[in-house]
Amino acid sequence: MNDIRRTILWVIFGFSMVLLWDQWQIHNGQKPTFFPQPPAPTAKTGEAPSSAPNAASSAAPSASPNAVPNAVPSASGVPAASSPAASALPSHQASTAPARQQVEVKTDVLRLRFDTEGGSLVHSAFVKYADLNARDKGFVLFDESKERVYLAQSGWIGAAGTSLPNHKTPMTLVPGERELKAGQDTLELRFESAEVGGLQWIKTYVLKRGAYDITVRHELINKSANSQPAQLYLQLVRDGNKPEGESAFYSTFTGPAVYTEAKKYQKVEFSDIEKNKMEHEKQTNNGYVAMVQHYFASAWLLAQGVQREVFMRKVDTNLYAVGMIAPIEALAAGASKTVEARLFVGPQEEKALEAIAPGLELVKDYGWFTILAKPLYWLLFELHKVINNWGWAIVALVLVIKIAFYWLNAKAYQSMAKMKAINPRIMEMRERLKDKPQEMQMAMMKIYREEKVNPMGGCFPIMVQIPVFIALYWVLLSSVEMRGAPWVGWISDLSAPDPYFLLPIVMTLTTLLQTALNPLPPDPLQAKLMWFMPLIFSVMFFFFPAGLVLYWITNNILSIAQQWMINTRMGVPPQFNLPKFK
Repeated sequence: MNDIRRTILWVIFGFSMVLLWDQWQIHNGQKPTFFPQPPAPTAKTGEAPSSAPNAASSAAPSASPNAVPNAVPSASGVPAASSPAASALPSHQASTAPARQQVEVKTDVLRLRFDTEGGSLVHSAFVKYADLNARDKGFVLFDESKERVYLAQSGWIGAAGTSLPNHKTPMTLVPGERELKAGQDTLELRFESAEVGGLQWIKTYVLKRGAYDITVRHELINKSANSQPAQLYLQLVRDGNKPEGESAFYSTFTGPAVYTEAKKYQKVEFSDIEKNKMEHEKQTNNGYVAMVQHYFASAWLLAQGVQREVFMRKVDTNLYAVGMIAPIEALAAGASKTVEARLFVGPQEEKALEAIAPGLELVKDYGWFTILAKPLYWLLFELHKVINNWGWAIVALVLVIKIAFYWLNAKAYQSMAKMKAINPRIMEMRERLKDKPQEMQMAMMKIYREEKVNPMGGCFPIMVQIPVFIALYWVLLSSVEMRGAPWVGWISDLSAPDPYFLLPIVMTLTTLLQTALNPLPPDPLQAKLMWFMPLIFSVMFFFFPAGLVLYWITNNILSIAQQWMINTRMGVPPQFNLPKFK
């Protein structure tokens, strides 16, 4: 039994060291030693990156939905003659198009920039969420620059050999209000194209007060003499780089995702798109497509019941797209058709996401622990409404959880107290029989039977609680409410590491104190590991968000208090068991 436990502990210890070293290499700008990743292409100084805006803007789907992944027009927007998308974009637009321009629009929560080329959304900043490197500016999600390509595009696909208005089509901006005024609840932005292939496209954005979801109406008018088929495409295009400021000591998902009622939330890594190994539902009549990163997300949504094809593809070097294609009935001569979609661009505020669309809250990704994390977040949210401070709400939440698990913890600490009481007998016996391992094992089991002690009794109750505390870890790591939220004094941002490392130091001390109160394992090697592992994990916490460290400190202090109380009640005076490092 001891050999098995020792082996498991060594495996955990060794793997932890491997992960720690690998992340330390990444943190210092070195290549990972054990888990290498393909490097993202970078631009030369003074040049646009390979995922340049022009390349991003050329990402039109093909005339055939099934050919979408292969439809990559050139940077100019004119596909090669052999491309299946040859009919998707007209080659003469550049000479007849009006001057391309961008327009800025403001609401109470968004600062947006639209391009008259395709009426695409090319820049977004949030009023209520600051850039943590420049707090006088809003956090930027969508962007079209040397550093970042992240865009929302849409357009129309026609039959093979025809060209319809798409996200490369020049459009005219209809004059109107550009800022949501006091007392005004909605703001409209309208783009109109010239006829392309006999069809005119009118694209209207409707922005609402206090909302991060934007209604986008796509109206197609057939001004030709013939009936024409058409399909609407909606796509999100972004580079494959990690968001700026991402920590090397904990990992969050960045990439495309799909939600459907049948298969629920489906994430896809950029590397899987590279290998053409995407696993997601391709045909559906519900759900959404999204681009997700830590704290923020974007998503295209169509009405429930509208049939659509979902696609993901590599657009260019280090540039990827996720989108939907929705066919409409053939448009008769002189007829028009309007398809309404919604574009979400904003923070992962769970309550707001739930109100927008079914399943949209899942872009706030808790992974395997969603079933536990969601009620924990609800409780944290309710506590914050009372306390009005996220730091103290974390403390209160841990206190509530400890109360809920009080009797389970009591069983564990009672078992530990019994082990501590018989520990002198165990140590004496081990010393006496150290040259007779089989006899020593039998004698140890006899003592356990006589004293009615289960050596694993202190482990099981704690193991039951581990999923709850892992879920709480993901709640605190994923909640955008922690971003920029102050606690007390020097802690001005619960999502950032403690600038003076005071919380990690306190966490280390409380972890060591808790370890000292536990009975020493009879095996000297296990006793040493009991001290090494808390020290190793404490080092990692120096780089973790302050909110996570605060939660761990609170849990440690409450556990120490409960353990001290139970030991005293059972007549086993608390004592510090220090290992002998020889």
